[in-house]
Parts: sequence; C-alpha cells; structure tokens
Amino acid sequence: MRWIVQGVRGFQERHERIKNYVHTAWRYPLPPWGRFLMGCFYFSVPVVGGWYVTQWAVGKSHEYIGEHGEKLETKEIQGFGDKRIVNGEVQKVGAGGFGGGVRLAVSDPETQERNRKMLMAYFKKQRKKRRKEQAGSKNVDKE
Repeated sequence: MRWIVQGVRGFQERHERIKNYVHTAWRYPLPPWGRFLMGCFYFSVPVVGGWYVTQWAVGKSHEYIGEHGEKLETKEIQGFGDKRIVNGEVQKVGAGGFGGGVRLAVSDPETQERNRKMLMAYFKKQRKKRRKEQAGSKNVDKE
C-alpha cells in the first residue's frame, strides 16, 4: 500500500514540474486572434468529444436493442393518455392514480376549466403589469 502512495506522490511532483515548465518557459502573451482561436479550440474539444460519446451510445443501443427495436421483448407500449395496462388490468396514471402525480393533459372537463380560468387570470395580471411598466417608462421619457 505504501508503494501506491509513493507512486502517486511522485507522479504529482513530476506533473507539477512539467506544468511549471510549460507555463513559464513556453508562455508568451497571445494576440487577440490567438486568444480567439484558443477559445474556439477549448470550446470545440468537449463538443466534439460529446458527439463521439453520443455516437458510441447510439452504437451500443443498436447492438443491444436493434436499430428499430427489433431485439426488444415487448415492441409496443400498451395504454395511452392517462391509462396504462399492467398484467391485463387498466390503471390510471397521474393525479388520483398510480404514483399520485399531477393532473395530466387528458384531465376531466372540470379540471380543464379551472386551469383555463387560472391561466386567464395570470395573463390578465401580466398585461396589467406590462401596461404599468410602459406607463412608467413614458413618464420618465417626458421628464
């Protein structure tokens, strides 16, 4: 165990020496175009790396489930909207159903009407607030 700690400590010391050498001996100020190019380089490295990781994940997905899901045991999703089918039994998903949850878009007419009223009240408040801000900015402009 002691040789692992010594090896890590030695690596850290060598790494610090190399960093110090690179950042003092080779460094000189870059012109604006050089800073721009370095910024582009530092930005593009994670983007390109992320693209390759995504491609690798897509390849693994195709390997395990097939390109169009042909290797899956269950190829179709049973149920729709706020219903699901488990072992032949239809269960409600969302508020009042499996997992509690929130009310889904396929809610009853009463809930839809209540949501519509709340949304209209919110829009009315926002219009009032915007008019008040516009009136305030016009008064400042006149002064």
